[in-house]
Order: sequence, then structure tokens, then C-alpha cells
Amino acid sequence: MSEPAGYKKLRPSGGFRTLRSFRTSTLIYDATVSFCDRFIDKRSRLVDQMVQAARSGRQNIAEGSRASATSSQTELRLVNVARASLDELLLDYEDYLRQHGKRQWAKDAPEAVAVRGVGARQITCSTSSFERWNRASSTKAATANNWRQHG
Repeated sequence: MSEPAGYKKLRPSGGFRTLRSFRTSTLIYDATVSFCDRFIDKRSRLVDQMVQAARSGRQNIAEGSRASATSSQTELRLVNVARASLDELLLDYEDYLRQHGKRQWAKDAPEAVAVRGVGARQITCSTSSFERWNRASSTKAATANNWRQHG
């Protein structure tokens, strides 16, 4: 069966759950919620700002993937919004460390490498990936605990 003249097929889209960026942003979102619950007064505006920045990063990656079928420009714009949200979240974490007298890990510090490695693992989004990873082994749990306490 032939397609009508001028017919354009839509590009594949919507497979965001398999994207490493989506899985990593899900982990960041879950970890941010856990961090805020544990270390920041729930009445603080910072809790809402950090959780919403993490959520925005995740949601815009998903929306950008869905939009990719019809518009590369929209996809790129949404991915840039995701990046900006996650950059804002990073600044919030840096502010927290500075204001609480904690050191920021160097990019190649063993703790930073361990935390970054989490996003590289195959993690499904069906449960809280941070909590599932945290329970995976005593070694990983100790690393996560060290990260969360960041003492």
C-alpha cells in the first residue's frame, strides 16, 4: 500500500523510560526527595525548590522525548529546560554544603565516582530506584549512607 503524496512519517518518540538521562534524573529526583526529608526542615522553601527542580528535570526529559516525533526544536527546548532545572538543583546542593560547613567532593573523589556510577546501572522506574539501590548490598548501602550524611 503506497502512502499519499506529501505524507510524512512521524519519527519514533516516547521511549524515554529507556534513556539513561531519564533513569538518572529519576534517581536524582528520588535521592533529592530522600535528602530533603532527612536534612531540611519541611517548612523551608528550599525543600519545595529542590524537589520541583529535580521533578522538572525528569519531566522535561520525558516531554522532550514525546515531542521528538513532531518537532526537534521542541525536543531540544525541553531538554534545555531539563538541563537548566538540574543545574539549579546542583547549585542548591552546593549552597547546602557551603552553608552547613561540609566539603564538596572533587569530581574524581571516590565518593563522587560511586554516586555517579549509580546512574549507569540498569534501574527500572517501577520502585524508588534510590531506595532499591540503597538496599542492594551492604557496600552500596554504606556508600549511599556516607553520601547522604556527607560528613
